[in-house]
Amino acid sequence: MIPNDHPEPLKKVRSGGKFIGNIVVPGDKSISHRALIFGAIADGETIIQGILPAEDPISTAKCLRLMGAEISPIDSNQIISVKGVGLDGLKEPEEILDCGNSGTTMRLLLGLLVGCKNRHFILTGDESLKKRPMKRVGKPLSLMGGKVNGRASGNFAPLSVYGQQLHGAVIGTPVASAQVKSAILLAALTADGTTKVIEPSSSRDHSERMLKAFGADIEISGEFGRHICITPGARLTGQKVVVPGDISSASFWIIAAAITPGSDITIQNVGLNPTRTGIIEVINQMGVSYELINVRTIAGEPVGDIHVTYNSKLKAFKIDGDVMPKLVDEVPILTLAACFCDGVSHINDASELRIKETDRLKVITRQLKKMGANIIENQDGLTIQGIEKLTAAELDSETDHRIAMTLAIASVVAKGESTIARSNAAAVSYPTFWDDLERLRQ
Repeated sequence: MIPNDHPEPLKKVRSGGKFIGNIVVPGDKSISHRALIFGAIADGETIIQGILPAEDPISTAKCLRLMGAEISPIDSNQIISVKGVGLDGLKEPEEILDCGNSGTTMRLLLGLLVGCKNRHFILTGDESLKKRPMKRVGKPLSLMGGKVNGRASGNFAPLSVYGQQLHGAVIGTPVASAQVKSAILLAALTADGTTKVIEPSSSRDHSERMLKAFGADIEISGEFGRHICITPGARLTGQKVVVPGDISSASFWIIAAAITPGSDITIQNVGLNPTRTGIIEVINQMGVSYELINVRTIAGEPVGDIHVTYNSKLKAFKIDGDVMPKLVDEVPILTLAACFCDGVSHINDASELRIKETDRLKVITRQLKKMGANIIENQDGLTIQGIEKLTAAELDSETDHRIAMTLAIASVVAKGESTIARSNAAAVSYPTFWDDLERLRQ
């Protein structure tokens, strides 16, 4: 949650114009978190190029420094050094570990710390993070002998962890969550015996790719790679990690160009990991005019440029099932896109959106309806009727970065001048968003 001690002025966003030019979006947030954590528990030095210099990864770095890892400042330079302490080298911190607004930080650290034998850790976060459920991580970790205590039987921060000797286990996750899976894999690195994670469907696989690159003994099998097995004993070794552009951040420009007349944008160096490209599947349904160019592989991750131009005849789409984990962060901007599609779009199986920084299903519905959008909020998704236009309104990000950026694009294509309260929420994942908006708009 963005602090309200010094309320920011309302952001005024004029309508009109088109989006033209090339852009490199900030580094992938998921990969940035993992590079910091794996570098901290590896032997030797890890160099991270292109890290996202935003609040969430900064929270992860601060917590790791308190436990003995040496991490250079994360700033606009985006090249940092992590001097690791080894798998069992994290020290008991003298201070509480503050995860800020970052659910990824808290959930992955829980997996990392439950196996730090005879050391005590306390984790907290801002008011928003304290309301987000953590038992979804604590419960599977308990199957390995992990102990996580906190409010509501360990469901809400502040949380207390006293490290134990863990044992291997076979754990089936009830939902396809990369955060839950990654926490288990981190715990498995120091467990006594092999651990296997079985997912109901594939979630983001950045942890698996990076663990393998750092030297972990990891095997992936089963249909669509849903079985992930870690055998402890291997040492992790520092690596050079190149963080590609975040496709979730790129999605705002993809949709902006698709729905804004006269637009022509190329987003460069975007990560195209197949567990993250659900938005590509959706824009195929929509008939968006785009092409993938200069596709290549960098540090084990597929990367490419996405060229998008305006199309006045977008078609309604449907999202459900296995594709949802591949685009869960893109649902707010895709909800806006659905407003400009011909027909009724359906977003289903999206209950995970209710436990993000906000209840994103409720918030995006509330905000876009102020602009005249025809949206019905369902228990696990949304139904959106395409309309001809949106009108300006007094809007509020409600402290959610994805909502803030979605409302910015909505304000550009709406009629009239809108205001957005708490617009600085965008800095959580995209510190330069507002500058880029003005630079691209002509």
